Parts: sequence; C-alpha cells; structure tokens
Amino acid sequence: MTRVLDGQEPGLTFSQRLQEIRTGFERPFWVANISELFERLSYYSVFAVLARYLHDSLHFSLEQSSSLTGMFGGWVWFLAVVGGAVADRLGFRRALSIAYLILSIAYFLLGSIAAPWLAGVRNAMPLETLVAIILMLPALGVALVKPSVVGTTARASNEKVRSVGYSIYYTLVNVGSTVGPLLAGWYEAHGSDQSVFRIAALSVLLMLFLVLFFFKEPRQAAGSERASLGQVGRNFLTVISNPRFMIFLLIFTGYWVVFWQEFIALPLYISQFIDPRANTARILATDPIVVICFTMLIGFLTKRVPAFHAIVLGTLISSLAWILLILHPSVWMAVATLVVVAMGEIVQQPRYYDYISRLAPADQQGTYMGFAFLPLGIGSFIAGKFSGWLMHQFGEVEHRPAMIWWAVVGVGLATTVLLWVYDRVLRQGSASQN
Repeated sequence: MTRVLDGQEPGLTFSQRLQEIRTGFERPFWVANISELFERLSYYSVFAVLARYLHDSLHFSLEQSSSLTGMFGGWVWFLAVVGGAVADRLGFRRALSIAYLILSIAYFLLGSIAAPWLAGVRNAMPLETLVAIILMLPALGVALVKPSVVGTTARASNEKVRSVGYSIYYTLVNVGSTVGPLLAGWYEAHGSDQSVFRIAALSVLLMLFLVLFFFKEPRQAAGSERASLGQVGRNFLTVISNPRFMIFLLIFTGYWVVFWQEFIALPLYISQFIDPRANTARILATDPIVVICFTMLIGFLTKRVPAFHAIVLGTLISSLAWILLILHPSVWMAVATLVVVAMGEIVQQPRYYDYISRLAPADQQGTYMGFAFLPLGIGSFIAGKFSGWLMHQFGEVEHRPAMIWWAVVGVGLATTVLLWVYDRVLRQGSASQN
C-alpha cells in the first residue's frame, strides 16, 4: 500500500504536483478567495483613513475619533465568534451574498454621513450615535465572510492540496491588506476620503455579483453537523469555564491594545504632531508589506522557539518598537516603527494559533479557535478608548505627545511580564499536574 504523507503522495515530479494543484481546487474555492482579497482591500482602505476622516471631515475630537475607530475594529473580531455558526446555517453562498450586500451599503453610508441627503437622519440623533450605528454594520458583513471563505477553502479543496489552499488564502488576505492602504493613500493624495469609502463600497458590491453568478455551494463532508446558535452559546460557556484559557486570553488582549494603535492613534498623531500633510494611509501599508516579505524567513529562524515563548518574544518586540517614534518623531521613523511592529507580529501570530490549537481539548478545537479572535476585538475596543484618552490628556492638555507612546510601551511591557508570570505559574503548573 502506498504511504501518503500530509496528503501528498511520495515520489511525485514537479509537473505532477503542479497538475495536482491545478486540478485540486473547485471553482467555489477561487470565487471565495478572490472575493476575500477584495473584501480585505475594502476593509483596510477604510480602516487606514477612518480616524482622520472622523477628525478632519466630521470634526470629532481626537478622543471621540479614537474611540469610534476602535469600535470599528472591535465589533469585527468580536462578532467573528458567532459568525461561523450563522454562516454554516445560512449556507456559504447565501452568507457571502448577504455579507457583501451589507458591506457595500455600510461603506457607502459611512462615506456619505456629511451628505445633504442624510441631513434628516443627522438631525434626528446625535452625530456620534449615528456614526456608531453605521460602524457596526461592516462587522456584521465581515463576521460572515471570514468563516464562509475558510469553510469553502476546506470543502472545495482536494485533500492533497488543502494546505496549499490555506496558503493561497493567507497570501490573498495579505495582498488585500497591502493594496487597501496603498489605494487609500492614492485617493488621500489625489482625491478625498469620501472617494475611499465609495471605492470600498463598489469593490464589495462587485463581489456580491461575483458570488451570485459564479459561486456554487461547496459539498459538505458526510456526517458533518451544523452547529446551532444554542450550541454556540454552550460552546461559549465551555470556554469561559476554563479559567487558565480565559486568563491567557485576557492577558493577551494587551498585545492587541498595543498593535491596534497603528490604525487608531498613529494616523492622528502624525497629522497633529508631525506633519499634517503626511500620507498616513500609505504609511500604514508598511506592516502588511513586511509581513508578506519576511514571514517565511522569520518563521524559519524561529521554528525551534517554543510556541508560547514566541508569543512572549513577539509581544516584547512589538511593544518596544514604539520607542523609535519617541526618540525621533518623524514620518520615516513612523515607518521604521511599523517595520519593527510587523516583525513582532510575524514572530508571534502564527505561533499564537498553534498554541491555542494545542491548548484546546481534542474534541473542542473548533470552539477554542473561534474564541482565539476575542483578544483582537476586546483589544480594539480598549485601544480606542485608551488612545483617545492619551491623545486628549498628553496631546491637547499637557502638550507632551511623547507620553502617548510611553504609555503604549508600558501596556506592552506589562503584557509581556504577565505572559511570563502566566507561563511560570499557571501554564507550567497545569503541565506538571497532567
């Protein structure tokens, strides 16, 4: 009997392997992943200009702009916990169609808040309330897109090339995350912020038609069952009843409080305290470009580092990166800061999911992996409020903007120390009992 290793038959020539890859993916795989590229492009183009749009165009204070921007990112990752169960029950074709319709409307509304035709709505409620409501809409769409695309990748890929399928998915996500800020930067230099939102809306609207015309529901594995919303609730109780896991998630939230400052505080800081003409959207493309270029290299160099130690090391690197901006506040030093932040991200992010998968009981890995996104959402909510207070207190009241980043570094270092204590006391204590 021929032995198969990792889904790939031994002894295959390059041309045979290439043929496997060419024929190993069904059409829904390509449709879903191409749509994901444009969804990420739209999301990160909006995220790249949102803080400055709220402050410069809608005239929110620095504190309000930061808080609302944090809300935008927070809802996306928070709702991802239940998005998978909802998408599974709707079916991926229906879920993607609904998601892209919601996203196109949400981005168009977000860029049209100051438009005359919305005057009646603006006058009927406080502007901050209206913006907060609209900012929740994209999260409803993204929470359906991600599990649908990942699920389609699993179902519409031959077992022999499934790992390649996930690599394609990850690559397209990063391409979209790179092109989005670059596109927003071009419009920031040649057009207006409103144009960014309209292009984002058009991009996901086109994906709606792509799904409707070309996407066919992928086959579901025999014997698989759809999780009910009630089961999602029971899964939530399963996770929160594991104190060690919950403590780890709460501690690791600190990493994302630090990381999300590149989208929340950094654009406002650059425009207010360094150069108001700086193209902050283009600057934010630095992180995904570094991730694309160096993930393989850093992964190879750190492959022997234990997963948890890589998490701690990556947190420390991303936290200390902001000292560069403190030492020399300039546009180019902001770029250098983001390069180092991205290096820390590359060190810890793949190993974080590896650690979660090993921490979870064998029959509950799906549940635990879903809740692995919670620190991203909670961290964004906290980061928005936290950076808003920092920008107001140290930027507008005390006129000591460097203290903003010392506070961010402090959160990162505290998170690193708490992770080390967790490793010494709780994680190793748990291992010794098994």
